[in-house]
Amino acid sequence: MINFLRKIFIKDYENVTNPKVRDSHAVLATILGIISNIILVIIKLFSGFVSGSVAIIGDGLNNLTDTGSSIITLAAFKMSSRPADKDHPYGHERIEYVSGLIVSIIIIVVSIELFMSSLTSLIENKRIEITIVSLIILGVSILIKLVQGYSYHKLGKTIDSLALKANARDSINDAISTTVILIGSIFIYLYPNMPFALDGLLGIFVAIFIFISGLEMIKETINPLIGINPKHEFIKTIIEEIKAYPSVLGVHDVRCHMYGPTKFFMTLHVEIPANIEFLKAHDEIDNIERDIRKKYGVDLTIHMDPIETERKDVLELKSRVEAIIKGLDLSFHDFRVVNGDTHTNILFDIVLPHDYKLTPNEIKTKIEEEFKDDEHKYYFIIDFDGEYIDQI
Repeated sequence: MINFLRKIFIKDYENVTNPKVRDSHAVLATILGIISNIILVIIKLFSGFVSGSVAIIGDGLNNLTDTGSSIITLAAFKMSSRPADKDHPYGHERIEYVSGLIVSIIIIVVSIELFMSSLTSLIENKRIEITIVSLIILGVSILIKLVQGYSYHKLGKTIDSLALKANARDSINDAISTTVILIGSIFIYLYPNMPFALDGLLGIFVAIFIFISGLEMIKETINPLIGINPKHEFIKTIIEEIKAYPSVLGVHDVRCHMYGPTKFFMTLHVEIPANIEFLKAHDEIDNIERDIRKKYGVDLTIHMDPIETERKDVLELKSRVEAIIKGLDLSFHDFRVVNGDTHTNILFDIVLPHDYKLTPNEIKTKIEEEFKDDEHKYYFIIDFDGEYIDQI
């Protein structure tokens, strides 16, 4: 059904990396959400007021906030698709994350309000009257929410949208909470003279469930605002493609900044033979940047690192250092040797994972110990890089 709607309402619907196509998917998802939520609000509030059930009324109010959330999401997608400007040179796509955060906060506020009203109902032991119509309405509501959640999930996965995925989870949570209310309402219908207000207990359960969901959604939307690693497979694909170019010996110091789902800015160092003609190397680097930008939409900047590939003494020292560092389960790059009359400087960088057990000084000491018995004196000048991207 979703693919059928995509084909009808979205031009070039398979080209999801195109910002306009992506925006069209978001519009389709939010319009479906607004329509279904309005239907749910009407039927649930009607059923809740007729029966006097605080749980059903609270569930209906939750759907009302879902309607507002859909409107916020729609507005956010419209704003995030705006092109870069003077004040926002990297575009506006992170607005999508902000909208997800706003939706999460609204959900938490609603859960607190529902908890307070349900607690009051429980304390005052309020009685309600459940009818067959109320039970049917709750059953229909569950089906609508499941379809809505599937639609959000399908479209959110298609365009890799955090906001739509958050709405999908919220819809599934709503279906679960409504199912709990339906089960409780059946008990109230069958046993109307219970000694306590089961409706109040159901409302408290739903409130806690919604609150926890809101907290989880806040975490998911805050992380990309703070800054997270992009998907490992995406980066790995790009790195492997760069390594396939004729002059590239290795890639390191990869940094990737995400300013939204489709805004990637990447910098990295490429190792090339030291004896290659400079203009030829520069031309190949230009081609790599251009090819990656065209194929993956990544704004790539490359720094060239010349690597000695012919000097026997340098290659032997590099092999010794490599064996030590591999034994420490680490990696290194930018290996250089500077010879002097009294000593030789060996320079390189080590990639240090965030949770590595040894300190930089301890690592350097272990390397120096392996060379202490050499007749020639070696000084090690080591830079330790943070692990910004998982090792490829």
